Amino acid sequence: MAETKKIVRSEPFVINKNMGSPMAISARDLTPKNADGLPVVLPTEKQKYDFDRNGWLLIPGVLSKDECDEMRTFAERLAKDPESIPEHERCPLGGPLQTLADHPVVVGFMNEFVAYPPLANDERYGFRLETSHLFYRDAETPGKFSPHNGNGLFRMPWDSHFYRCIPGKAWSGLTRVVWEFNPVKKGQGSTLFVSGSHKAAYPAPETVRDPESTMWETYGCPPGSLLFFTEAITHSAHPWTNTENNRLAVFNLYNIVASRWHSWLPPEKLIESMPPLRQTLFSEPYNEKVDTFFPRTTAYMDG
Repeated sequence: MAETKKIVRSEPFVINKNMGSPMAISARDLTPKNADGLPVVLPTEKQKYDFDRNGWLLIPGVLSKDECDEMRTFAERLAKDPESIPEHERCPLGGPLQTLADHPVVVGFMNEFVAYPPLANDERYGFRLETSHLFYRDAETPGKFSPHNGNGLFRMPWDSHFYRCIPGKAWSGLTRVVWEFNPVKKGQGSTLFVSGSHKAAYPAPETVRDPESTMWETYGCPPGSLLFFTEAITHSAHPWTNTENNRLAVFNLYNIVASRWHSWLPPEKLIESMPPLRQTLFSEPYNEKVDTFFPRTTAYMDG
């Protein structure tokens, strides 16, 4: 008997906005380098599978020790002594933290799960940055358990907390990127997730309101690690109980180019200091006739 042909993978067919024409969606065809001229790092096949399957993905030790030390030093100043920092840099995108906004691994991930291909090129990103928060947690200010979101596969188009997928391709609406600057011990304060709940068709059971429920999953990681999760997943903060280290992390939130969920923007002077490509992270939701920046604000949000 003749062997049948094994089809390992085929490219998804995605319809563009005009009359059913196909859209080229390969992440390799999108913005190839970040604002610092570094080649973007695309997620591996396993990383794509794990993110789509779970709704979150941890990549340990992305930053080198020297990079992480520099980021930690600035973040600690921002948390404890912001007056020592120039006013326009008093932001989780200030100083060396600015380069994390479009780190090569972040851009590669966004190219795969968030970017709009027709707009992504050498001069602009195909996604937006919504907010940036500095998280400082210790045993005295631990934060609290507060489960929310989930069921993103079935949210309406006007809700940015969505998740969409077809065979061979997935899109995440609001997508959170977390940079951990200190060691994180599993079960002692890292973010909690109900894996797979971004695709859940049923309401969450009452057990999800118990932080000790086995439904919740979390992680531990070394300094300089990177966490991605879709806001469509059920997740929660977890009180910080690690007495050896505080939690020092930057939470950046990304969105598709056609949508805006928050009104936050970094200070205008900080944006103007950025390379042109990085500035496109803060453009208004895309409109073909009007493609300009929103008015700036110096508001600072501390998570």
